[in-house]
Amino acid sequence: MKKNALRVLITGGTGLLGIGLLDQKPNELEIIPTYFNNNRIKRHKNVNFVKLDITNKPSVDKLFIKYLPNITIHAASVGNVDYCEKNKNEAYKINVEGTKNIVEACYENRSKLVFLSSNAVFDGVNPPYKETSELCPINYYGQTKVLGEKIVQNNKINFIIVRLILMYGWNHPKERQNPVTWLIDKLEQKEKIVMVNDTYTNPVLNIQAAKFIWELIKKEKTGIYHIAGKERINRYDFARKTAEVFSLNKKLITQVPSSFFKGIAKRMYDTTYDTSKIEKELLVKPLDIKDGLLYMKKNKIKLKWN
Repeated sequence: MKKNALRVLITGGTGLLGIGLLDQKPNELEIIPTYFNNNRIKRHKNVNFVKLDITNKPSVDKLFIKYLPNITIHAASVGNVDYCEKNKNEAYKINVEGTKNIVEACYENRSKLVFLSSNAVFDGVNPPYKETSELCPINYYGQTKVLGEKIVQNNKINFIIVRLILMYGWNHPKERQNPVTWLIDKLEQKEKIVMVNDTYTNPVLNIQAAKFIWELIKKEKTGIYHIAGKERINRYDFARKTAEVFSLNKKLITQVPSSFFKGIAKRMYDTTYDTSKIEKELLVKPLDIKDGLLYMKKNKIKLKWN
């Protein structure tokens, strides 16, 4: 351990946000990222991954006692909306009970908590959503994130709740893909795909989301913050912009309404965020989509993951 360094524990260190947090980590901090499915990342010097099952309370407590993190960024969760709908017991165990274990460990060890929530806590009927907007989830994943937020708020800990939105960037090859990496893979294989044209968000690049979170920590903020990109867009137009930036054939992309897909969890029509709070307090400007995609294109390198 670095002597007198502020220690930050990151659950879900191999997820898309975890990758962004590690890539943007301040040098003066000691980072302790966790993994679960043997997907450690080797490219970060002086960072050693620790295996953790957040649903195992004794393991969580043991890890906190060993490392005594000053700050905990809780990013581990089941984030696949349809999977949560079909596997509610597992989703509850990880997203709710796992969060409870982390919160209790933060309380016992006086660790500040940064809890990662989601736009799925809203119903998508009255955008743009502010931090004070009424919560009204319409699928089970959203319900678990609302429960997680309540657990955080109802315990006597110092916390930040960060509500993320549709996020994109270069993911770990063994982790869940995001809309951009999935689309690139499909179009490179010359596959025809369909994308919905009636659900809207303001997508955010994982690197920028990470930068904003580190700034919130640096400035010792507390409370709830919305992090999103600059541009409101539907999934079909987002896919076309991705194809243009990566010089792929956008003629392979067909637009359809959400009703085209049967038997999946309900989706919100429009969960676009109002980001004025974080812009004002951090003096930052969200990226538009083209700039985010160009960043990805410029930084597509051979990464040593394992």
